[in-house]
Amino acid sequence: MPRYFGIDTSNYTTSVALFDSETHEVFMEKKLLPTKEGSLGLRQSDAVFSHVKQLGELVHSLMDGRAGPFCAVGVSAFPRRAEGSYMPCFLVGEMAAQMLGAVNHVPVYQFSHQEGHLAAALYSAKKLSLLKGRFLAFHLSGGTTDALLVEPGRPFFSVTPVAKSLDLKAGQLVDRVGLMLGCKFPCGPELESLALQWEEPIQIKPTMKGADCCLSGVENRCRALLDEGKPFAFIARYCLEAVQAALSAMTEALLHQYKNLPLLYAGGVMSNSLIRNAIEKKYGGFFAEPRFSSDNSAGVALLAALSEGFEPED
Repeated sequence: MPRYFGIDTSNYTTSVALFDSETHEVFMEKKLLPTKEGSLGLRQSDAVFSHVKQLGELVHSLMDGRAGPFCAVGVSAFPRRAEGSYMPCFLVGEMAAQMLGAVNHVPVYQFSHQEGHLAAALYSAKKLSLLKGRFLAFHLSGGTTDALLVEPGRPFFSVTPVAKSLDLKAGQLVDRVGLMLGCKFPCGPELESLALQWEEPIQIKPTMKGADCCLSGVENRCRALLDEGKPFAFIARYCLEAVQAALSAMTEALLHQYKNLPLLYAGGVMSNSLIRNAIEKKYGGFFAEPRFSSDNSAGVALLAALSEGFEPED
């Protein structure tokens, strides 16, 4: 049974996965890191401590009833495949991967957290065939609002940033506005629930510099709306519509520049139904299911399989 183990210890989620290359099934266990009420994010020392506490429990749950060998281990070892890209929280997963590899005498493959996100989204969308050509990928999360040109390369694809947010990241904006409105961090699900209560249209013109976007003004505007006594549902909807407007403008600019390449959308922010539905209606593109959009280990398990010669069928 050719199975591949994946570990991702991001700044918000502990996650472990098994990918079965015969059935193409992914089995995954993950758990958000605990945060103090009212806090905006986590210190790296707290994230490391929580991963150490949670990782063993999740591995036990994942392997319960699934005894047997695996062929290789994939792990997220750094945020992006770029010089200087580093966060201490990934050391927990890297250490666990090295131990699993040594004890089981199997190879360990290191990937970036971003590469794992892209692979998980491609798997979920049943579009692994895109790895054979060029496509545009948008990665929106708490630490990233990037547009990427993805091409065949090493280890399986090369990633070139082609646009980004010049200030706040989309996930940061969602969390800051969510905390303004009393949501629990991470604020995405609760902010979405609030926003869905507002049904009247909202027109927003995004702030752009070429294909790059600026989001800090949206936070300032939401705070002003709060001070004016506007309904929480309206403010939540304004925030998410602003993210959608910026993403649409980025997509439009890059489609013009890169001549209608396929589009992939990944990252936790893209699990938001309002943003996804609007982008899907305008541009099509491929999206991951919510559990493969937010931080997860499925992508690095899949990349480990590809490293060992797995050939996807789609």
